[in-house]
Amino acid sequence: MTSEYAEVEAALEKRGFTRMIFDMQKIRDLMDMLGSPQRAYPAIHLTGTNGKTSTARMIDALLNAHGLHTGRYTSPHLESIRERISLDGDPVSEERFVDTYNDVVPLADLVDDRHPEPLTYFDMTTAMAYAAFADAPVDIAVVEVGLGGEEDATNVIEAGVCVLTPIGLDHTEWLGDTIEDIAWHKVGIIHQGATVVTALQDEDALRPIRERCASMGATLAREGSEFGVVERTQAVGGQVLVLRGLGGVYEEVFLPLFGAHQAQNAVLALAAVEAFLGAGPDKQLEIELIREGFANADSPGRLERVRSAPAILLDTAHNPHGMTATVAALEEEFGFRHLVAVMAVLGDKDVTGLLELLEPTVARIVVTRNSSSRSMPAEQLGELAVEIFGEDRVTVSDTMPDAIAEAVFLAEDDSSGELSGVGVLITGSVVTVADARKLLKR
Repeated sequence: MTSEYAEVEAALEKRGFTRMIFDMQKIRDLMDMLGSPQRAYPAIHLTGTNGKTSTARMIDALLNAHGLHTGRYTSPHLESIRERISLDGDPVSEERFVDTYNDVVPLADLVDDRHPEPLTYFDMTTAMAYAAFADAPVDIAVVEVGLGGEEDATNVIEAGVCVLTPIGLDHTEWLGDTIEDIAWHKVGIIHQGATVVTALQDEDALRPIRERCASMGATLAREGSEFGVVERTQAVGGQVLVLRGLGGVYEEVFLPLFGAHQAQNAVLALAAVEAFLGAGPDKQLEIELIREGFANADSPGRLERVRSAPAILLDTAHNPHGMTATVAALEEEFGFRHLVAVMAVLGDKDVTGLLELLEPTVARIVVTRNSSSRSMPAEQLGELAVEIFGEDRVTVSDTMPDAIAEAVFLAEDDSSGELSGVGVLITGSVVTVADARKLLKR
């Protein structure tokens, strides 16, 4: 890491890594000063509660397979802030990251002087992404919402194709206490004349989606109606899918990711790319390109295996909706006979809900804290875990390295020397997975 890159990282974090301000005027002012780089290319814009990053990465891989130069903006990152801004599937270099920041920051300072609150960390990385994409240049941008949709900084993009992954309860302190309230925030990314691709949704979420599409003259394509997963079969290293897209049926598609939720993400990605490339009832995309794109897809931190004997999996599930999908994939596709969990969570999450979902699947749980300032203290998490698991199945560790070591010991100790079917799952937060990944991927 260069000293200049480290200085840029520090300057961005000084703006407040978790500071949440819903104010679109500042980002609009900054984009105007930059010459509206987000208007230089078309875009696919994604929102929802879970699955956004995985779906965005699949869309990126499919577009690359079709020979298009892509810019992808996702958050949060696991190891490096550069992961948020990718060109043709790879994080931008430190040099490009620094150069882009240096282009943006003088104008950002002018915007800051005009407003009572400065631009946030997320505002800045969004502006940097859009500027980097225009400079590359890219053929298309794939953009994941940070939080919500309507008042998210990314929404200056006004994309022609919008993707809605399943909408559930999360970030209720900002988005509202009901699925309908949350959906109204998220459908704000639907602009005039867009094509909207939506996953299966709760009826409370469908109402805002339909009404927003009607008011914007948008075309709506729904999972289970216009497209869907026809069949999925377990395979070594992932699953083989039959997908019905907007343009027809695509067979023998290998996806190197696990779980029914990833199959759902895959068909959302397929429909979004079909919508962008103009596929429909009379036009199907080339099957070999679809197979190539999905075969190259990855999603770090989503049931990612980082060690064997015992197997260690990392998963970013941080709300009940995500944990439900993770548990289903563990039970259906991994078949562990003995699984130990390591969990660290942020204090503002539905921790009891996470623990209740995980309890039937794991033999023991080791709780700890992660590196976030919002992390729930290990002792407090331990008390909640004891209420659900019982005292004899809960261990409290003060640090992540100790927690991982303890979980591996417990997994091996209970295995009777046979490590086949024995595993460790590290979960509870993106930050938890990022911390563990740094330790285990060295």
